[in-house]
Amino acid sequence: MTTTLEHQTSPAAYDISPFDERHEQPRQLERRLTQLDALEAESILIIREIAAELERPALLFSGGKDSVVMLHLAAKAFWPAPIPFPVLHVDTGHNFPEVLAYRDATVERLGLRLEVARVQDYLDDGRLRERSDGTRNALQTLPLLDAINEHRFDGVFGGGRRDEEKARAKERIVSLRDEFGQWDPRNQRPELWNLVNARHRPGEHMRVFPLSNWTELDVWRYIERERIALPELYYAHLREVFRRDNMWYAVGPVSQPRASETVEIRTVRYRTVGDMSCTGAVESDAATAAEVVLEVAATTITERGATRGDDRLSEAAMEDRKKEGYF
Repeated sequence: MTTTLEHQTSPAAYDISPFDERHEQPRQLERRLTQLDALEAESILIIREIAAELERPALLFSGGKDSVVMLHLAAKAFWPAPIPFPVLHVDTGHNFPEVLAYRDATVERLGLRLEVARVQDYLDDGRLRERSDGTRNALQTLPLLDAINEHRFDGVFGGGRRDEEKARAKERIVSLRDEFGQWDPRNQRPELWNLVNARHRPGEHMRVFPLSNWTELDVWRYIERERIALPELYYAHLREVFRRDNMWYAVGPVSQPRASETVEIRTVRYRTVGDMSCTGAVESDAATAAEVVLEVAATTITERGATRGDDRLSEAAMEDRKKEGYF
């Protein structure tokens, strides 16, 4: 009986040793975390931690791929309970109709509360003026800050990633905004050992970026793995376009060709979606997420660098907007 007990309680019987005694090599675990698993776990942890620390968070949701992935992660973070905070969209009035339709369908499917801040309302009552170049991306800042103040949001989740643009690479996962909604690149808290700090004084709020450590390729690999549906314009389709500043712009109510620009029908897709008047398409035959993954893996230009005209206004265009309160 004693011998049997000794055999049952020995380390060999439980096979808990991390080494193979014959080869003195670490045992191979049955399943190791992949890079996507690690990124997913980090993002879910951030979402849970911030939701627990803040009183009234919200999630920026435009229907773009990064906000779609962020919403998917939030749904996983709280499953089987519903997402415990509303989603917020700053509508420029120049958004792609396909994206707005996707946004509304997703909100209805998940039973979310959607708050919309409309740039057009600010233009109608004179609080904002149209820009000479016709783009409205830069006009989103004031409606965003007003919506945060009106709904008393003390934290806003955004889909920004560090690989998108150099100004975004400067920002921490949790970014403090002052009582005016402004960002000071010199006033950022360290995040040693990935510890995030959401403490803030009354009137201040936080911007939180759970996808900070993701790349565009990571996002697309995750979309493929999780089979996440996206607006169709992210995949190859025929569209009337014209060439301007080495980008293909769609012909539409807010983006019309000049006399010297020729309209063509091309097979294109969008790497990012936003204001139609400053967002370009890329020529592509990638019609599935798997094909997009291969295409993105081979590119050497970020999606903003390849398709966002407003970021080309100056070297510091994005940083200047962020300092004023932009995403």
